[in-house]
Amino acid sequence: MPLNVVMAVMSGAEFLLWAAIAFVFLKKQLRRRFPAMGAYLALHVICTPLLLCLLYLQAHNVWPTVLFPAYFFCFWAVYIASAVTLFFVALEVFRSALSAFSGLMRFGTVVFRWAAVVSIIVSLASASYAHKGILIMPDMALGLMRSVSVLELCLLAFLCLSMNALRLSVRDLAFGIALGFGMLATNDFVVSSLWSSKNASLTAPLQFVNEILTLLTLSVWVTYFALPEPVRQPMVVAANSTIYRWNEIASALGHTGTQVAVVQPSSSFFLTDVEKVVDKVLTRNLRESETKS
Repeated sequence: MPLNVVMAVMSGAEFLLWAAIAFVFLKKQLRRRFPAMGAYLALHVICTPLLLCLLYLQAHNVWPTVLFPAYFFCFWAVYIASAVTLFFVALEVFRSALSAFSGLMRFGTVVFRWAAVVSIIVSLASASYAHKGILIMPDMALGLMRSVSVLELCLLAFLCLSMNALRLSVRDLAFGIALGFGMLATNDFVVSSLWSSKNASLTAPLQFVNEILTLLTLSVWVTYFALPEPVRQPMVVAANSTIYRWNEIASALGHTGTQVAVVQPSSSFFLTDVEKVVDKVLTRNLRESETKS
């Protein structure tokens, strides 16, 4: 079978897997829990067939002066949109994993957002920007996706190291999403480090490796979304446990505490008058009670 046909079959299988994941995602009504993940799936389900059609027509020299710019802008626009959406997906996974600890979740969300901002700034500042004009768009997109990939790998490492403390199951959907994105990030780093301008063909060996790993990742996601997720049990931890103390400390951070109104004491003459009035009332009540008895 020709290599271009094999690549076409694998691309078609990739679209079918994206569609299957989106179908199961909507069927199980997971959009409320992971809205950013739903937007990410919708982006790929809608844009993948469009990009494949543009690429197919371009390969057969149909309107090359029109289709090449259209494919260029569409591809990199989808790439940038995917990178931006992935930041919010990673945040959703992080919040879902720490949902049992409200204090750590709130404090960790703030740290996570700042880490994402710093990662974006560093990645965009360290990009080469070898091209000028509109050709700078791929450099910016690759720098943005590189920062997202680092964030995804850090998130996966955090979940793997803290699974026992967080009582997080391997079958949990949050871990499955993080695992899939970690595989995609590793795939991107390996392929980009070995990629060169000489391997720009769609039938290059690295292109097949990239597509195979992508299909493997999508298969993992299909399995996670299709299988029933174990129900999270109420978490019971000891009062002297480390994670409980961290959660209490994180809950206290950022709170100013209860507002207390301080009333200045009044003049001593006024207090003396009040005491006299109270004494008179008590004395009168005692006399009335004695008279009645």
